Amino acid sequence: MMPRRILLFIVALSGPSSVSAQAADIQITIDRLVYAPAEVSAKVGDTIEWVNKDALAHTATANNNDWDAMIGPNKTARLVLTRPGEVDYYCKFHPDMKGRLTVAN
Repeated sequence: MMPRRILLFIVALSGPSSVSAQAADIQITIDRLVYAPAEVSAKVGDTIEWVNKDALAHTATANNNDWDAMIGPNKTARLVLTRPGEVDYYCKFHPDMKGRLTVAN
């Protein structure tokens, strides 16, 4: 059994009991003309990072025109999510490449 003095010290170091929400970094890989994963759930404040492993340039272009990220060969692009909702996106150069972000508050 721990002496009471040590137990109180451990509790004091643990801080408040509430857990604060932290923004997440979510990675989407582009490889062989495919976004993977193609469907992602995220929250407002999260950052999406597209990693292009192809030797071709791609985009991540929102169907609703909210954003358009250019991603060069072997490069990355980042987007901080600012609004909730579902957003479908595609590559302007390769329109068969499609993805979907579902963003919650």
